[in-house]
Amino acid sequence: MDAKQLESQYKNHLSNYREWDQLPHAQDWILFEKNIGAYVGLDETSLSRGELYTILINKGAKGRKGSIIAMIKGTDVKTVSDVLLKLSRKRRFQVREITLDMASNMNQIARVCFPGAKQVIDRFHVQQLAFEAVQEMRIKARWEAMDKENIEISYAKACGIQYKPSVFENGDTNKQLLARSRYLLFKKETVWSSSQSKRATILFREYPDIKKAYYLSMWLGLIYHQSKHADIALTKLAHWYDEVDNSGFLSFGTVARTIQTHYLRIVAFFRNRATNAASESFNAKIKQFRAQLRGVRDISFFLFRLSKIYA
Repeated sequence: MDAKQLESQYKNHLSNYREWDQLPHAQDWILFEKNIGAYVGLDETSLSRGELYTILINKGAKGRKGSIIAMIKGTDVKTVSDVLLKLSRKRRFQVREITLDMASNMNQIARVCFPGAKQVIDRFHVQQLAFEAVQEMRIKARWEAMDKENIEISYAKACGIQYKPSVFENGDTNKQLLARSRYLLFKKETVWSSSQSKRATILFREYPDIKKAYYLSMWLGLIYHQSKHADIALTKLAHWYDEVDNSGFLSFGTVARTIQTHYLRIVAFFRNRATNAASESFNAKIKQFRAQLRGVRDISFFLFRLSKIYA
């Protein structure tokens, strides 16, 4: 049987899609109140052409049946809250902990719809800020290296000589060194390959500011990894703030101020060491499912099939 015909037969006859109770509003939202648990995750995902949906999952289902509590088109606070408030008050107050990112709209949605839940900002979003600060410094240095190289090439042409860039002991030019160092700056030095170790040695020798920024980002990760209690984490974060202030790095100053703004919800991580990894993992499953279907043409039918597996 032709694949399109099989899909049409399943959609219109074999499944109960046409009788699905959520079909009239599936394009805008789907809701499964029975799946609410004590620990939930709030995140956003893209289904088709960059259209964002806010997704609420039950972390206790561990990415299997019963995971989806709600999927709502858009990320607007009022739109999402209006749908989530359709859940019974009793069910909403069963939620004890909700993990989310630092976006203000997610904070407002969680506060309005789950006022009894403790909000926990995902540790990976905090660490990502520090990694991005390091990458910002690397990119700035790379643009400066490219500009310098262009000037040297122009000067060589004007003098009628052949331009020969200086090369480091590993074979990289300055521009290549900065471009090829991207991934090693995300990793711990203990997991670097031999070539990455050589490149890092040269990079840190030539750019001591990038070296200091790298170790600041790693230090923030160690605070999460080694601190068992919130009080200990707060003390270590205070020392980290001092180092950031002494460094004078503008990008890390922004990271420190962001952490200070959200510190109560960030430090809440150390109570149960809760992360939003379940939501990120579920987003990956949605993307994989979307890839298997070669894209999403009918959003309502896509959500129907998704709910059959995960709701």
